[in-house]
This record gives sequence, C-alpha cells and structure tokens, in this order.
Amino acid sequence: MGLLENILTAAIRGEQSPKISDWVEWKHIFKGKTHCDTCLNLDKRWFANDNKPKLPQHMFCHCETEPLSIDRVINETTSKSEYSKFNPYLFDPEKVYDHNKEKMFISWGYNIKDSEWLRAEIEKQGLEKYIAGEYTLGKLNGKGQRISIRIEIPRKNQEGIVSFITGWMAEPSGKIRLATPYGGK
Repeated sequence: MGLLENILTAAIRGEQSPKISDWVEWKHIFKGKTHCDTCLNLDKRWFANDNKPKLPQHMFCHCETEPLSIDRVINETTSKSEYSKFNPYLFDPEKVYDHNKEKMFISWGYNIKDSEWLRAEIEKQGLEKYIAGEYTLGKLNGKGQRISIRIEIPRKNQEGIVSFITGWMAEPSGKIRLATPYGGK
C-alpha cells in the first residue's frame, strides 16, 4: 500500500496517519553578476526537508528553501517516464545498448510486452515513495539533481517480490522524471 492509501486508511479507521516529511522548495537567490549552474539546477525543485541537498552549496551561495504545504506536495507532485525507457532501451530488442538490463527482468519473468505495465507501476511507486521522502539523493551537477528510488514488483515466473533501484531527475514544481528503470539492486 502506498503513502496516500495509508493516510486514507488511517483516517477512515480513526488511526494516526503515517508520518509525512516536511517539504521545501529550493530557491536560487541571485546576488551578484553570475549564476551558479548547480544552484540554478536546484531552483524550484521540491525536497523532503530532511532529505535535501546541502545548504549552502558553496561559499557564496545565497540559496534558501521555503516550506511547502503537504497538500501541494500530495496534489501537485507528478512522476513521468518515457515509454522508450522500456522499449527499446530496457529490453533492447535491436541490441543497440550494451547494458544487459533486460536479462534481470527476463529472469523475473518479464518481457518486452510488459513494458507499459512496468512503466505505469514504476511511475506509481516512484511518485508514492518520492512523496513519502523515501529517496536517496544522487549526483548533483549542471544537469540537475539525481535521486534514486527503490521499487518492488512481483516476480511473474515464480513466487516472490524483487526489489531494485530506479534513477530519476528532480525537476521544478515537484516533478520527477525517470532517467533509468534499472539503476542497480
């Protein structure tokens, strides 16, 4: 069950809701003649307050964070992935990529026909876990802030669940975009 379902279930049962992180929006504050590419790539990104990039980022950093309401986080945060991240990238029918990621999914019983289901499930879990603050900050550079989110899916060919890391980019206004559907175990 995801965070939103847990909150609703707790409310219906009259139980205490699961703890939700406080959220902040990163604000790049311009002072001087130049901008820092790294700070600009954090501007308007949303983070759980206890799981955000370090502040300040550098010696003359003027960035700050502003609180976000949990209502905004729940209602406005989105996850997005391109179908091409699964077909042809993940399953690689033309053998264009040299990553062999399809071998892992095939060993779990998945094939290229499962691409749309995998995409929807990874987007759903990615969004729920991001809102719950269950992500790990990755590399931060001029291309942006990467985050990793652990996903769990059922095996199709036998009993059990498999767990793996997915790679995402934090984008402005609470949007996360899938960079890789399989980033490791």
